[in-house]
Amino acid sequence: MPQHQNPAHFEPPATEDEIRASAVQFVRKLSGFAHPSRRTRSPLDRAVDQVTAAARELLGSLVTNAPPRDREVEAAKARARAAERFPTA
Repeated sequence: MPQHQNPAHFEPPATEDEIRASAVQFVRKLSGFAHPSRRTRSPLDRAVDQVTAAARELLGSLVTNAPPRDREVEAAKARARAAERFPTA
C-alpha cells in the first residue's frame, strides 16, 4: 500500500493562507488579543510566524497509508453535525 504525504490528510491540501489563518486564530485565542495594540503587535506577529512555521513543518512530516479525505465532503459532514447539535428556532 502506498504511503501518502499529505498536509492535514486532505485533498486538496491546506494552503499557505489556511495554515497562516489557523496560526493567527491560535495566537489570538491563546493570548486573548483579537485586536492588539501597537505595543503588542510585534510579539504577536512574531508568534504567528513561529506557529505558522511549526504547523507547516508538522504537516510536511505527516505520513499515512490511508487515502486522503475530501475537504468538501468533510465540511458538509461538519455542517450536518452542527445543524443537528444546534437547531435553529
